[in-house]
Amino acid sequence: MPETLSVGLPIREYLLVALTAAALTFLLTGVAKRFAVRIRAMAMPRSRDVHATPMPYMGGLAIYAGVLGGMGLAHQLPVLRRAFEFSLDPVAVLVGGGVIVLIGALDDRFDLDAWTKLAGQVTCAGVLVLFGLQWSVLRVPWGGQDSAVGSVLILDQNQGGLLVILLVVTMVNAMNFVDGLDGLAAGIGLIAAAAICAFSLVLLHSSGGDVSAYPPALIAATLAGACLGFLPHNFQPAKIFMGDSGSMFIGLMLAAASTSASGRVSITENDGGADMLALLSPLIVVAAVLFVPVLDLLMAVIRRTRRGESPFSADKMHLHHRLLEIGHSQRRAVLLIYLWAGLLAFGAVALTVFDALVVVGSLLIGLVLAILASYVPRLKARG
Repeated sequence: MPETLSVGLPIREYLLVALTAAALTFLLTGVAKRFAVRIRAMAMPRSRDVHATPMPYMGGLAIYAGVLGGMGLAHQLPVLRRAFEFSLDPVAVLVGGGVIVLIGALDDRFDLDAWTKLAGQVTCAGVLVLFGLQWSVLRVPWGGQDSAVGSVLILDQNQGGLLVILLVVTMVNAMNFVDGLDGLAAGIGLIAAAAICAFSLVLLHSSGGDVSAYPPALIAATLAGACLGFLPHNFQPAKIFMGDSGSMFIGLMLAAASTSASGRVSITENDGGADMLALLSPLIVVAAVLFVPVLDLLMAVIRRTRRGESPFSADKMHLHHRLLEIGHSQRRAVLLIYLWAGLLAFGAVALTVFDALVVVGSLLIGLVLAILASYVPRLKARG
């Protein structure tokens, strides 16, 4: 039985940790910028880029420092210290995240080849697995005695570890691919992390204080804060890019938070698994949080392989490029992708709290409005 603690939701503590991570990231981004300029880690304009002048990389160093500071504060708070006392998940993301930030920083300066980065990503995912951060249960909508509610798959260590590696590599590359407009990756990271934090707090409340819900909420809260602190420097017009050191770190943190939140939820939780929506809620939240960046990644892989090119080759046909082609400005394109990501992520979280019909109805209305907003320039041109 998971240990439970009869305490109220530590929302103020998580908010304090997130704001600390935001403040540290905001203050240290200027230091990272000067460091990038000194070592000539610069993004030179290319044909597929939207920036016209050289821009410093290394924003990921400030994001990692913000997360590190937020974690350090959490360790000093009696309530949030439980995230460290009952799990190694926070330590796992700091160690694995530190390694992937180093790999990304080397790529920002020396432009590593794709296979070297892939090997580094798998290594960092392996670090998470070694610290015990992996899936142990997976809810699926098929099988079981009652096919209407699906079933729960119990994963052994090898299966759970392979799933983590697959999720980390997918999410790291998805965030790397989506990082093409000022503020886009940081904003999606903020939205996704906030949604995972909210979902973890729902689990914490519904489980009566299950300590297993503390680590994912902490991981997500510190990441959300760090992304928030970086956005003022990175939103269009950007003064610094996060580079691979930032985008890969955000991808790893999101994969780790999703695994920590959804990979170990008690089988008997959520009314004994009698309700299909409750049974599948962790999987739905993970899928919704990762939907926009992973969709962009899958479309890019399919598009490039059909042309006989490497999946890692660059082009100018990502989702954000398509919005620019339709006629949106950079800022409007970024805000529209924020809207899509927010609707899906927080809509999925709302399904775990409120009446499903109300949430689905509201979500459908929001999606219709988002589609219309996305195509406004093209509709005006045709009119």
